[in-house]
Amino acid sequence: MADMLSTGVSGLLAAQIGLSTVSHNVANVNTDGYSRQQVSFGARLPEGQGGYYIGTGVNTVAVTRAYSQFLNQSLWSASSGQSRATTMAALTGQLNNQLSGSVNLQTSLDQFYGAVQDMANAPSDAASRQVLLARAGALASTFNSLSGQFSQLDGQVQQQVSDTVDSINNISQSIAKLNGQIRSSAATDGTPPADLLDQRDALVKQLAGQVGISVTAQNDNTISVFAGNGMGLVTGTEAHALGTAPNIYDATRQEVVGTSGSVLSGRLGGGALGALLDFQRTVLDPAQTQLGRAAQAMASSFNAQHGQGVDLKGDVGGDFFDVAGPAVQAASTNAGSGTLDASISDMGALSGKDYVLSYDGTSPWTLRDSNGTSVALSGSGTAADPFKAAGLSLVVGGSPTAGDSFRIQPSRNGAAGFTVAIDDPDKIAAAAALTASAGSANTGTAVASASVSDGSDPNLFTPSSIVFTSPTSYSIDGGPAQVFTAGQPIVHAGWSLKLAGAPAAGDSFNVKGNTNAQGDNTNALALGKVANLGVLDGGVTSVGRAYSQLVGQVGGAGALAKDDLTTQTAVYSQAMSSQQSVSGVNIDEEAANLVRYQQAYQASAQVITTANTIFSALLSAVQR
Repeated sequence: MADMLSTGVSGLLAAQIGLSTVSHNVANVNTDGYSRQQVSFGARLPEGQGGYYIGTGVNTVAVTRAYSQFLNQSLWSASSGQSRATTMAALTGQLNNQLSGSVNLQTSLDQFYGAVQDMANAPSDAASRQVLLARAGALASTFNSLSGQFSQLDGQVQQQVSDTVDSINNISQSIAKLNGQIRSSAATDGTPPADLLDQRDALVKQLAGQVGISVTAQNDNTISVFAGNGMGLVTGTEAHALGTAPNIYDATRQEVVGTSGSVLSGRLGGGALGALLDFQRTVLDPAQTQLGRAAQAMASSFNAQHGQGVDLKGDVGGDFFDVAGPAVQAASTNAGSGTLDASISDMGALSGKDYVLSYDGTSPWTLRDSNGTSVALSGSGTAADPFKAAGLSLVVGGSPTAGDSFRIQPSRNGAAGFTVAIDDPDKIAAAAALTASAGSANTGTAVASASVSDGSDPNLFTPSSIVFTSPTSYSIDGGPAQVFTAGQPIVHAGWSLKLAGAPAAGDSFNVKGNTNAQGDNTNALALGKVANLGVLDGGVTSVGRAYSQLVGQVGGAGALAKDDLTTQTAVYSQAMSSQQSVSGVNIDEEAANLVRYQQAYQASAQVITTANTIFSALLSAVQR
């Protein structure tokens, strides 16, 4: 009877553990990251009775979680991809909204050039000139506003980077702490607690949502977690914190760094952090640069044409717009006293890239673009002979030390520094500055046109006469003979004369200042044509086209982000479904298990009752 009682008790205890486990599963059906637990039973060793064996009951072998390492790894990877896609879609959507909002550059450009046309129709009308200045101010405000919004978004991204790094560090510390608890429990009890393993896996999933990771299981039941670049975030019970540090060229831009201080920003992918860094580098920075290029092209082209005219007072037109030029940033690690001045020498050659000019102490300065590609330099870097490359003119000075470097951002601040340079409507140069006429006795086919080459020359408006002594030689105002090369302009006293066709011996041309500045609209009409003038990309892209390219590149990035989000959401849903099919709690299944263990419990209790009844009857019989 004692063996029967022991057998019944073992069954009762086994059923009780089964009921407790089922209850635990049901209670955690909505717990994120919880893995269904299941009980494993094994028969006790039987007792030999001569030629046969009698069973002695049941042992509870283990309580384990339903778990698949492969499916969990897939879920972590999918979580990283979805988080990255969600963050990228949100950021590109915000940038698209800024470009398509009430502050629309194309609208401002159209209104500005409409005002230029109105002024050309009435060049001496004060009201039309005042409207033009107002539209110019609105255009400048649009450039400034868009640049400010981009900068505000950049600040928001940098704050998110800092917050995400803090979150990564906190999660890593929690994983390291759980590693210690799991290792200790496994060493004491022989098996790690399922609930602690679930908590750790849930934290790993959270970490994967912040940054791309890889996970390696260790023999002591701990795990090691590495960031996508191979840096260890967790090893055993140690957490290795990421950090942020100012960019060596721009103290306002934060870089993600490892424990050794090495910059990791360009090597981290996946998760929210990877999306933030990629958006900053591949979408926001190029958008800011493209907007700056458009502002610089606008100022350069319009100023150049404005300088070809004269205002109502008869003065040569000055700059209509001011715009910020290239930004030069010295590395914080520079040890020498070297200096660098940068300016734009060829607007059409600007590429939209940033550059780093470095000095190694022995060879000449070297220039590399933002992709690390070497860029050829011409010139010697002096003020008289500056370095020339990629549309830039670079003048170095001071005493640099080996390892010193400077970053050049040709257009990053262009839109932020775009302003109207004049405030007096009379200063708008609507009239042509010069007139060119051909002698009445000319026999050649040459047609002359004059333009301003140096508006500061005091003799610019002094009448000049050009007489050709032969088809290839000429003299100005009776001066010495000069060689004429077809296709090359004649430059003198701040003006430039171009001849279309061939002059003949004895032909003459006269250049003088325009005496009809009040009513002339020649330069105003030319200013209106600047709207479609190719300025960028070798002279094929206008300002409006540059803005369209900006809208297109941001819109394209947004569309790709949306498509990626749709794909990654489907991947995540599939990974979650597969993982839950193994580890998830099914209420119907648990209800069935509850009934099964309840019946087993009741049956074991009945065995104990039977054993007790038999034992009591036996005692009664002996007592008689």
